[in-house]
Amino acid sequence: MTHTLPGRRLSRAAVGVLAAATLTGLASLPAVAVAAEPDLGIGQLAPITGAQPGSGVDVPFSVLNKGTEEVGKVWVSYTVTSGLAAADSYGNCMYSTESSADEEPEKAVAVCAVDQPLKPGVLYVPEQPIGLKAQDSALYDKVRVSIDSTEPGPSDNGGSDPVPGTGAPLKLVEKAPATDADRASHGEASSSADVTAANTADFALTGARLKGEVGDKVTASVKFVNDGPAWVYRELGQGAATVDVRIPPGTSVVKAHDFCSPVTKTHYTCGTSQSWVNPGRGETYPFVLRIDKAVEGATGKVSFAGAARPFDENAANDTADLVVDAGSGTTGGSSTGGSTSGGSTSGSSSAGGDTTGGSSTAGSTTGGSASGGSTTGGADPQTATGGNLAATGSSSSLPLVGASAAALVAGGGIFYAVRRRATAVK
Repeated sequence: MTHTLPGRRLSRAAVGVLAAATLTGLASLPAVAVAAEPDLGIGQLAPITGAQPGSGVDVPFSVLNKGTEEVGKVWVSYTVTSGLAAADSYGNCMYSTESSADEEPEKAVAVCAVDQPLKPGVLYVPEQPIGLKAQDSALYDKVRVSIDSTEPGPSDNGGSDPVPGTGAPLKLVEKAPATDADRASHGEASSSADVTAANTADFALTGARLKGEVGDKVTASVKFVNDGPAWVYRELGQGAATVDVRIPPGTSVVKAHDFCSPVTKTHYTCGTSQSWVNPGRGETYPFVLRIDKAVEGATGKVSFAGAARPFDENAANDTADLVVDAGSGTTGGSSTGGSTSGGSTSGSSSAGGDTTGGSSTAGSTTGGSASGGSTTGGADPQTATGGNLAATGSSSSLPLVGASAAALVAGGGIFYAVRRRATAVK
């Protein structure tokens, strides 16, 4: 049995008195001031047009401390897409690249530690605008400038290790007391602007010539490539290109590429895997066709559709033919067991994404057509090696090659689906 020591028990009344005294003492303590969080803003960046490849591009900006307390140190960061590069190397900046992810292209990043106070209510600008350079591939690019009161962490997307700059430091200087209009235009801690260069990009198409007997299955590999010199970066969610494919008469589609959607049984539109396409890159769209009957001179058409291409000044390679030379010796529709004719069956993916509808070129129409599927992932594309018509052989004599090609197509579809699921999870 446990016993309480004499003289150690407190009455309930005594406990109440002590609690009241404690609360009274706490209430009489002076309040601890909580420092206000810094409130920094970047002025809205103006679009830049007419940049010349190989020349410098100046990006002016302004910052504002919208708070009530002085901020002793800030970090100014800027990112640019691949058609732009840093022309100035500031000694207080760290330079790196951020890998492409979430349907955004690779970017160059600079993070600059500006070790100087920013007074509240005062507008600041750099001593000189940020110096950039338009590269040979510049066309549609973006620049983004942001300001922070703490050092930004590394990107979750990965990329190269930061390298310090070697030149004079980036400094901010006072411009003027901020007005109400300045406060309104500096509402966010970052701002982006488009940079458009005076440049071109040649989008080209290649078709195919197929041979086989009635009942054979043959593969037509339609190819799209950007012959440059510029890369093309569309808005997020818009494919780099839309390709319109008309199937030759007398044939039917057994399997279309995953980036292609049917409009009718003989009309497909094909998208791209991302919203951008680099020079020398593109897509290959394999179509497995069955020759249902022999049609003399059976020819299908390939053309561009969708968004306008004012940068493409060469219309000679904007269309191509799909030709099927079918023999008449077979009338019973014998199957070749999925064998395919010569031609690439790889599903490329370096450049595109969701595609938008619109009228096609070269007389093709897309009324009511579905856009090229929103897609990600895939293998590197094969590019055209010359001409707008690629010749292929008969499918009936290559069953093993055809089986391998079909496996490759299936594998590409699985990789594409997995990447789409992974992107959705993000």
